[in-house]
Amino acid sequence: MNSKVISLGFQHVMAMYAGAILVPLLVGRALNLSSEQLAYLVAIDLLTCGIATLLQAWKNKYFGIGLPVVLGASFVALSPMIAIGSEYGLQAIYGSIIATGLFILLFARYLGKLVKFFPPVVTGTVVTIIGLSLIPSGIRNMAGGAGSPEFGSLENLVLSMGVIGIILLANRFLKGYLRSLSVLLGIVAGTIAAVLMGRVHFQEVAEASWFHLPQPFYFGMPVFEIGPILTMLIVGLVIIVESTGVFFALGKICDRPVTQADLVRGYRAEGLAIMIGGIFNAFPYNTFAQNVGLVQLSRNKSANVVVAAGFILVLLGLIPKVAALATIIPAPVLGGATVVLFGMVVSSGIKMLSSVDFSDQQNGLIVACSISLGLGATVVPELFSQLPDALRILVSDGVITGSLCAILLNVFFHFRSVLGSDAARQEEADKARIS
Repeated sequence: MNSKVISLGFQHVMAMYAGAILVPLLVGRALNLSSEQLAYLVAIDLLTCGIATLLQAWKNKYFGIGLPVVLGASFVALSPMIAIGSEYGLQAIYGSIIATGLFILLFARYLGKLVKFFPPVVTGTVVTIIGLSLIPSGIRNMAGGAGSPEFGSLENLVLSMGVIGIILLANRFLKGYLRSLSVLLGIVAGTIAAVLMGRVHFQEVAEASWFHLPQPFYFGMPVFEIGPILTMLIVGLVIIVESTGVFFALGKICDRPVTQADLVRGYRAEGLAIMIGGIFNAFPYNTFAQNVGLVQLSRNKSANVVVAAGFILVLLGLIPKVAALATIIPAPVLGGATVVLFGMVVSSGIKMLSSVDFSDQQNGLIVACSISLGLGATVVPELFSQLPDALRILVSDGVITGSLCAILLNVFFHFRSVLGSDAARQEEADKARIS
């Protein structure tokens, strides 16, 4: 592996690094993990990101799509993981992740057929709800984090708004690869400013070791509860739909048509990655769309580049001091970066919805009801507090409530298109075009 391939692989790591560390930081802080536990969560996330990327790049008879894809912790799983952890505990989170990975691995051959349940009106709505449900968390961090004695202080607002300003300036004046690092540049600059303000302490970094080995079931043996498993299965299906779009986009960039067999191998690799995430107490993983842009930008379409990125991530995950550095990022800095990222998730959902035919009022009703219920369950979680436990976990999280609503309403309004024959679906599509 030559120096050019390694440097291009490092570019991929830098492009996805901010997204990779934000998920464990947000989940860990929401579930009140200790500094040591949080450092472990970041480290194991980086390591399993690397393993997941290597699994997908290693094309063989059984798994791996062989395209230059980079996998990272899925933002889709962020809100459901926090909800499951708060209700059932950490061990239930990882039981549900392992079960979801196993389901995807075993049923990969049939998952392509489930894509018809996730047309743009569903996926666009789900992605929009995900972004909207995450924004309050980012705003709270901007103010200093829930429970902070300095919540909303001028110092916190200056820090967080400064991070947003740097991200916007980087996107306005930088080009190419440097522009793709805008969020990471904002976090680094904000953390340096916080150091100068005396708000960052390096004790955890100094105490962290230089090397450690991953430990299966770090937070205890997994617990398998039906409610969390059903919730995470929905997350897994949304991840598969997202990844399918990325596979086709990369296939087009790389001039390599993606076949049904390719998709099945890709799904199996994702299932394996999600299972590994559950075993090592990490996260569900999916393909990172920002790295697709980097492939297009660099014009290097070789899978060897993401193999290099995978090994770099594994190496970083074995060095606790690197993970400890991520845990010292102050809440306002994290908040400024995540507000931008979560806002971009919303804009991605709106972009997906732009391809939906809203002259069909039924599509408008699907979006309206799903976003209203999804956002409502996020803002007023006690709405479903009187339901049985197994059912409540399915609907107490806004993302899952909105997702279920969008899927079921799409089946209700477009029954023939979703469940009918290919001829019926074509007939319905023809009618839509004529109208």
